[in-house]
Amino acid sequence: MATTIDRASIAATYEVIRPYLRLTPVVEADGRDLGLGTFPLVLKLESLQRSGSFKARGAFANLLLRSIPAAGVVAASGGNHGVAVAYAAQRLGVRARIFVPTVSSPAKIERIRAYGAELAVGGDRYADALAASEACVAATGALPVHAFDQPETLLGQGTIALELEAQAPALDTLLVAVGGGGLLGGIAAWAAGATRLIGVEPEGAPTLTEARRAGRPVDAATGSIAADSLAPRRVGELMFPIARAWVHDVALVSDATIRRAQEVLWASMRIVAEPGGAAALAALLERRYEPAAGERVGVIVSGGNTTAVDFGR
Repeated sequence: MATTIDRASIAATYEVIRPYLRLTPVVEADGRDLGLGTFPLVLKLESLQRSGSFKARGAFANLLLRSIPAAGVVAASGGNHGVAVAYAAQRLGVRARIFVPTVSSPAKIERIRAYGAELAVGGDRYADALAASEACVAATGALPVHAFDQPETLLGQGTIALELEAQAPALDTLLVAVGGGGLLGGIAAWAAGATRLIGVEPEGAPTLTEARRAGRPVDAATGSIAADSLAPRRVGELMFPIARAWVHDVALVSDATIRRAQEVLWASMRIVAEPGGAAALAALLERRYEPAAGERVGVIVSGGNTTAVDFGR
């Protein structure tokens, strides 16, 4: 299969992976429901996706579109990608080894183990897990499944936009959280300018912001409440030219507002989201993106792998 990252390849990928996915719902609301302005708000609940996040899409795309050696697959992850690869491997009967850093949340570590993958926890950040996974690939010949910088990963993540286009037509703007950029890159490849795309990053992990400033992916800080999902050292090489072409802007949000976004989702709509999953909404709460009256705004709630539904209270 061609690895061009465009609408045709995303649509073809969707046909392959669709039997293994859940068609996640959209919730239509008014901005006032969440203490915001008067504008139509659409939430795409990828927190309800199989394995608890959008990452299942890219995981299945990799395992179904690539040849898997007898040694199985290896993945490095802040958490959600590891959960997704472990889940996909279990469904397809493939051996999986997952490497995560110590910052990975207990909820994600527990889910990886529950899906039967071999798990190694070590190092402080995603970059440490990635280095360990690369050493494992070199030693075993297993297939590396990259969390964001692999064509099949972007094609899988882009299928969210395909679904959302049918579920909530004519969105003016879509807010998408950014870590390595696989989600935003896949969505941007599908939208191709038809929808205004706003990337949202934690202030402590500004990977796409720094790349846009430098004109290429560069190392950025990796500290945030959402570090287990939105804090690799840099965005992917594959997504960056797509983002330069089709992403309108990038908003930075504070950890305090990310936490508030989690609380608002729970208090107003009983939606559970992990910090990274709530980050896109934080851009609205912090007024980093201000919709015009009547503007139809979409938000990807990208993950729900957390046990903290009471937020410490």
